Amino acid sequence: MSSLAVPPLFARLADSRRILLAGAGGGFDVYAGLPLATALRAMGKEVHLANLSFSNLDGLDIDDWLEPALALVTPDSRGGEGYFPERTLSRWLAAQGLPSAVHAFPRTGVQPLRVAYTALVKRYDLDAIVLVDGGTDIFMRGDEAGLGTPEEDMASLAAVAGLSDVDRLVVSLGFGIDAFHGVSHVDVLENLAALQREGGYLGALSIPPDSPEALAYLDAVAHAQAATPLRPSIVNGQIAAAVRGEFGDIHVTTRTSGSELFVNPLMAVYFTVDLLLLARTVKYLDRLEHTTTIHDIAYAIEEYRDNVSRRPRRSLPH
Repeated sequence: MSSLAVPPLFARLADSRRILLAGAGGGFDVYAGLPLATALRAMGKEVHLANLSFSNLDGLDIDDWLEPALALVTPDSRGGEGYFPERTLSRWLAAQGLPSAVHAFPRTGVQPLRVAYTALVKRYDLDAIVLVDGGTDIFMRGDEAGLGTPEEDMASLAAVAGLSDVDRLVVSLGFGIDAFHGVSHVDVLENLAALQREGGYLGALSIPPDSPEALAYLDAVAHAQAATPLRPSIVNGQIAAAVRGEFGDIHVTTRTSGSELFVNPLMAVYFTVDLLLLARTVKYLDRLEHTTTIHDIAYAIEEYRDNVSRRPRRSLPH
């Protein structure tokens, strides 16, 4: 039985000793998992980090590759200097005296990605995997007016859904950010309500601004913004602003110039769902099962969208 005194996310992970937090949608998504990683480490858990990568991984040494679709990035890994979130995070972790390995998945299809996740499960004897989405488009079923940028999120979701003998969750941080990519957050809330009826919604959890989790996250994001001045994270910049208590049309990078933002406290709230129950709601996920490239996934989603009746776009009434 659930309890208000124990958040369902932490109740679910209570018996897990070795946990992988993996950025599902690419870019800086893994950073959205850092508050949770800090909390889990304080509980005595062994935490490993991974990220579906938008970086050019071709510059890595051959010894950095554990599988064709799985690289182990360290502070000294070779690669592009302008944009390499996994190495930037690894260097920040090392500076904090924390385990600095960050695993990177290239943008690929479900089958290679599942092989990579299987290798991590075996390598670290994992008890649980938590996919982390910076934003909310991982909650899209497929029949919404807008899906955001679903390819990487759905590759990750399908790959991990096909694993066994490991607990699997999804957390989202950054409610509202995906409006820029066409997501209606009425659809997000409707989808979460449907999951709640099925027992798959595990509630929401805000990040206290004066907590160790918030302070570590803010420091990591600031470090990443300084290290990646030409392509700083728009998503984590807005989440960090929300954690600090900023509100409204707050711009932390010139990359958002010309758009109207709505930074607010909901951006600093984790929404948690059961991964398998979420996967069952995605109406086209079975079409992705045998994909080997990210282009296969994009094509399958487009083909599905061309033949499905879409929900009308709605705005929040308040």
